Amino acid sequence: MNIKEAKEQIKYAMTAYFTKDDFGKYVIPPETQRPVFLMGPPGIGKTAIMEQIASELGVGLVSYSMTHHTRQSALGLPYIEKKNYGGREYTVSEYTMSEIIASVYDLMEESGLQEGILFLDEINCVSETLAPAMLQFLQYKTFGRHRVPAGWIVVTAGNPPEYNSSVRNFDIVTWDRLKRIDVEPDYGVWKEYAHIRGVHPAVTTYLDIRRDDFYHVETTVDGRSFVTARGWTDLSDMIKLYERHGMPVDEKLIGQYLQDPRVAGEFGVYYSLFSKYKSDYQIDQILAGKASAEVRERAKAARFDERLALLGLLLDGVTDRLRGICRMEQSLNKLMGVVKNIRIDLARPGAQAAQAIQKQIDGIEKRIEAGQLASSLSADSVYACRMAIDLLERQRAQLAVEGGGAAEAIKLLKSAFDAQVAALKADAILAGDQLSHLFAYCADVFGDGQEMVVLVNELTISYYGMHFISRYGCAPYFEYSKKLLFREQQREILGALDRLEIDWDQDPGI
Repeated sequence: MNIKEAKEQIKYAMTAYFTKDDFGKYVIPPETQRPVFLMGPPGIGKTAIMEQIASELGVGLVSYSMTHHTRQSALGLPYIEKKNYGGREYTVSEYTMSEIIASVYDLMEESGLQEGILFLDEINCVSETLAPAMLQFLQYKTFGRHRVPAGWIVVTAGNPPEYNSSVRNFDIVTWDRLKRIDVEPDYGVWKEYAHIRGVHPAVTTYLDIRRDDFYHVETTVDGRSFVTARGWTDLSDMIKLYERHGMPVDEKLIGQYLQDPRVAGEFGVYYSLFSKYKSDYQIDQILAGKASAEVRERAKAARFDERLALLGLLLDGVTDRLRGICRMEQSLNKLMGVVKNIRIDLARPGAQAAQAIQKQIDGIEKRIEAGQLASSLSADSVYACRMAIDLLERQRAQLAVEGGGAAEAIKLLKSAFDAQVAALKADAILAGDQLSHLFAYCADVFGDGQEMVVLVNELTISYYGMHFISRYGCAPYFEYSKKLLFREQQREILGALDRLEIDWDQDPGI
């Protein structure tokens, strides 16, 4: 299955394992909950989906790569203890708590989360000395004499033997205690993630054209040659930072992330063309509805790969604003609750406005810290919290300068909140205009061709695109979606008719 289906299966398992009976006990006892085992090639997003699941379920996450552990760090260190058996004293070996188990308790203490996921990666590549302990852990959820706390579900991952020569095969007894999920690379699924992650449009438009370059591992006379989803994601992050600082994105950089000389070279050539398109097509002018005749004519005469690159640039420009709107909405939702709490605090005798605001800032900071520690807070949520903190700090600083009591503080906060709402509405109007200009330009240049299908599909799979459209609407999107749906249905009907084999001359009923 693909990584999206694997994520869904794991969430279902987590939901079932976290279910409690009428007495507050887990319906499936922790000792009989099968650990999940994700089997799949490296770099396809196994760790990323665990972070997403923890965030969506609101539970903690502790991650470890088992290849970094020795028997001592996993099991704990031995020490001598004296015990009395049958009236006689004996010296026995005990073990300190496993570093891994201790990390779970540390997270519970620091975050306040009592349920979570213990994710152990590369468990079938452990050292020879650790292998027996690892098998014991998979069967009994214990390292040494220390058990994983109740409420913590074990998820593990490993690579197939063809990707790692250090892989150890499990016996049937071990496999029979695991909930195995086999995962394969899937570009279409990764692209949905890429939209949310903000992957550079040069990467996604290149892979739209050359999907075979998304993921492959092969052995050549020069050694292993490979390209992974992780490589494309990390390269995208670096490209954006290099562009921000005006540093050259060349094959030297690209080859550090795409470990295949052919793919690195071809993407390097494509990136150079992509950068030229960005300059030539004046993306901001198109989205403002001011595309020149020259830019329109060039797009009409362009090859399909250049048109895809142009669409990627246009969608990237729109998505930046849509992402900002989504984050501002989250920030305002956060602020709404904060302002209510400040009102309550200021209603108490002797309350100080600056202290009440600082109390809320501290609360948000603690939530961010705990959420990041437990991997239970998404990047958008963290950004929205930071936006809320920034506004509160500005209001607190203004109160410190201007003075005033509780009434003035509430008035100031309400004014700031209303200003943010007005800014959100203005941004939403501008984003709606940009989408309308985008559709108008594409309709003029591409008509009802494949490019319009690509545009509608890209907005449909875009998290920020569909969030905005479902909330604020977009008439051109609905119009073209309906038109394309009708065309698809028409093609299906004609295809069905073509498949009918009727001898019209011999059928007496016609």
